[in-house]
Amino acid sequence: MDFPFPIRQECPPGACVCNREVLLDDPQADHRILRLTLQEEKKLVARLEQVASLEELRRMEARMAELLGIEVTITPSANEVRTTRGFRIELADRPGLCRKTRQNIPAAIRRSMDAHPEIAYAILDQGDLLGG
Repeated sequence: MDFPFPIRQECPPGACVCNREVLLDDPQADHRILRLTLQEEKKLVARLEQVASLEELRRMEARMAELLGIEVTITPSANEVRTTRGFRIELADRPGLCRKTRQNIPAAIRRSMDAHPEIAYAILDQGDLLGG
């Protein structure tokens, strides 16, 4: 299948479980995730690391969902949240989403939250954990 845009290169055999082949074989599938080339992923990670507020993070989440079909969920742990490691940052499972991408995006969001703790406080406050 030919695409009008550059697509992500295939991962080495056995290194990833992204099911890229299944996505490429289905002409009716959502191919937006294939737009995330390695260079674009680096730009996305750098941009996520620069996020300075919860509103900006929510805009980035919406843009990732719109342009790439990546759904990000950020929730506080059921237990105590002492650091950014206490947040569950998950990407919805979908064909074509590389294992490295599944690791890089949450790590970038955590680095942003470490640099700007007000993001973490705002997420906690949305869940009414601070009783505000």
